[in-house]
Amino acid sequence: MRLVDAQVHIWGADTPARPWPPGGAATAHRSGPVTVDETLAVLDAAGVRRAVLVPPSWEGDRNDLAWAAAARYPDRLAVMGRIPLASAADAEPLARWRDRPGSLGVRLTLHRDPWRSLFRAGELDWFWAAANAAALPVMVYAPGMSAALGEVARRFPDLRLIVDHLAVPVDAKSPEAFAHLTDLLALARHPRVAVKATAVPCHSRLPFPFLDLHEPLERVFDAFGPRRMLWGSDWTRLPCPYRENVELFTDALSFLGADDLRWIMGDAALDWLDWPSDPSAT
Repeated sequence: MRLVDAQVHIWGADTPARPWPPGGAATAHRSGPVTVDETLAVLDAAGVRRAVLVPPSWEGDRNDLAWAAAARYPDRLAVMGRIPLASAADAEPLARWRDRPGSLGVRLTLHRDPWRSLFRAGELDWFWAAANAAALPVMVYAPGMSAALGEVARRFPDLRLIVDHLAVPVDAKSPEAFAHLTDLLALARHPRVAVKATAVPCHSRLPFPFLDLHEPLERVFDAFGPRRMLWGSDWTRLPCPYRENVELFTDALSFLGADDLRWIMGDAALDWLDWPSDPSAT
């Protein structure tokens, strides 16, 4: 079983030479930077071989640190990068996005305004069209907007959409965290929509093995199946040791068989993101 974490962040310090946008410090998982070496040490301790770097929103639309890390560790790391969403002119780089080694696709965060309102108003349609034309997978965090994502999937049936964090609001705890689950599960009718089961211990009210998460995770599994369910951590905001986030899936979820785990814990991410098993093939 190849363990591939579908979401980790690294970031630099907020400095005059590399300033964060206003308000970024209020949403960061911690005040200090998180380096690639620290992250790899966490992964190594749990036997996780690869990870997808997702540049965090609090740094702004920057990919520099993630791209540099993927270039330094091409056998371990790849990137779902950010782009500005100010206007359709920002779509131009998407046609060449995967020309950069280690660049797999794009990640959008639509849980705050103005992007949430722009998405609801249809003013990001240019992005969906451009990503579809470039055959880029898109990870999107849009809690409370699964029905709107379903409309995107209907209009662009070839676009690979990966719904981040099971669309759970950042601060929600079980059972309220999964009140939206019916809307999320409805997306399973679209064969090019997958889900990221990332940061799920953040939404439990219980210690490991997080029994209040088992039933909603089983419902997600039943709807999407193992090939459209990507495990990951968002480790910098986990309320538990990283290894417990691994063992929740590998040891505690009785409904998952060995082949299910092979897909959920790694192979689904490699497949959905077109991340070659042999990094020299990129």
